[in-house]
Amino acid sequence: MTLQLHNTLTRSKQRFLPLDRAHVRMYVCGPTVYDEVHIGNARPLVIFDVLYRLLRRSYRDAQVTYVRNITDVDDKIIDRAAESGEAIDDLTARTTERFHDATAALGCLEPDVEPRATDHIAEMIAMIEILIEKEHAYEAEGEVLFSVPSMPDYGKLSGRNRDEMIAGARVEVSSHKRDPADFILWKPSTDDQPGWDSPWGRGRPGWHIECSAMSEKYLGPAFDIHGGGVDLVFPHHENEIAQSLCAHPDQSFAQVWMHNGYLMSEGEKMSKSLGNFYTVTELLDEFPGEALRLALLATHYRQPLDFTKDGVREATARLNRYYLALKAVEDNEDNEADAEDDESTAKVAEETEFGDALYDDLNTPAALSALDQQATRIINAKPGELGVLGEAFRANANQLGLLTEPSDQWFKRGTSDDEQTQIEALIQQRMDARAAKDFAEADRIRDELVAKGIVLEDGAGGTTWRRGG
Repeated sequence: MTLQLHNTLTRSKQRFLPLDRAHVRMYVCGPTVYDEVHIGNARPLVIFDVLYRLLRRSYRDAQVTYVRNITDVDDKIIDRAAESGEAIDDLTARTTERFHDATAALGCLEPDVEPRATDHIAEMIAMIEILIEKEHAYEAEGEVLFSVPSMPDYGKLSGRNRDEMIAGARVEVSSHKRDPADFILWKPSTDDQPGWDSPWGRGRPGWHIECSAMSEKYLGPAFDIHGGGVDLVFPHHENEIAQSLCAHPDQSFAQVWMHNGYLMSEGEKMSKSLGNFYTVTELLDEFPGEALRLALLATHYRQPLDFTKDGVREATARLNRYYLALKAVEDNEDNEADAEDDESTAKVAEETEFGDALYDDLNTPAALSALDQQATRIINAKPGELGVLGEAFRANANQLGLLTEPSDQWFKRGTSDDEQTQIEALIQQRMDARAAKDFAEADRIRDELVAKGIVLEDGAGGTTWRRGG
């Protein structure tokens, strides 16, 4: 199978060919750590985690390096610390920890490198000096600005004209600009703001230069994939291209630019005033992280996504079915049932439809549909077929970061040790009642458990239970 990815730069889907077959490299813009991770932030985390898994599978004989940065110096951070009275270091440490908790709950693998902006000020200063030397940037009263007119094809990623770029740019106001579109690379810091010594005085970097410097540090001046949300196309990624290509005109910077679509919430733009602003932490109080992950994958990554709690409930029900299929596979493994002779053929058949979908520009909705069909075949399978079907089903689900725990853990999630003890005691009482032929009492106990959302399954090995719904 050949991996096809949509490239924002060329506005087309194209075959992915890494610059170096022995080392595949990807950079994804990470969080600015001043607040809780909301569900809109979570979408690129999950999408590019799936791509990372796919690259590791496709290039298993090669090195795959995934870099996702932490922006821990930014005016938003300074403003939030001033509002709350919290020290900046404490704020960034706390929100970074919460970010890591969220990514773990969403089932995301850790990136290979997670650079922090404050650890790479020297690299940013060095790149700014190169841009000044090549006359793509200029210093004015402690500020350094990038000269947009110095790059003739500026704007090729977003396709915006000059008026649109000036109107839509996240550009700090500066009286020293030579051109309205110029953007800041370095700015002065007051005594109460984070700052570092530089050739232009004590100051701090602009937002855009951070990613250009960190991606070069760990992936080189030319690498394979650069990802992020569609909101970053302009000005952030446009400015990254300008900085990196003007600093290294003989290099190509990122080959493929990938962007996930916008996220709506309950049919409207997410807003605290509308009551549809969901942080991952808040949602995890109500739903399993795996259900949030599946809900984010149910829409193609390039399409707008309307995130709803009903959608997460549907995702939870879908996962219940997947875990029922997994339980059948696990029970079969426990019974050491033999698979039929045509294992390799069956496994290839199971993997191909799923793989074709995923290799077609991360078509996760189609991949999930293939997983739905596999689950149905497993639930209806004969014992001798389960080994073959189960192996492919589990591998495909894991490729999406799903079914990462045993089925009994999934179905007993959210149940405390005391509750489990009470349930097991009721099951024993029911078994005793059945042995005494007191079927009315046995039925009463079953009804009591059902009312608590507990499903009983009687089998040759005894009675097992799981949470329904």
